[in-house]
Amino acid sequence: MKVEGFKTPMVNPYRNQQMKIDQTKQASQMKTDKLEISSEAKKLSATSPVETERQQRVQQLKAQVQSGEYQVDAKTLASNMLSYFNK
Repeated sequence: MKVEGFKTPMVNPYRNQQMKIDQTKQASQMKTDKLEISSEAKKLSATSPVETERQQRVQQLKAQVQSGEYQVDAKTLASNMLSYFNK
C-alpha cells in the first residue's frame, strides 16, 4: 500500500519558543508608560518655608495640649471671634 500526499508538518520547537519570546518582548515594549512632570508642578510640590513653619507650630501646639500646658485666654478668644464675625 502506497500513501501519497501525506507530509509531516515542519516542527521546530526552538523556533516556536523563540517566536513566543519575541512576541512577549514586543508586547511589553508597546505597553510602556511615560510620565513627565512640568517645572511648575515641581515648584508646587516643593514645601514652602511657610508650610514648614506651620507644621512645626502645629506640632508644638499638639505637644502642649497633650501635656496640659496649653492655656486659652478666654477674653482674647472672644474678642477675636467678635471681630471675625463682625466683618
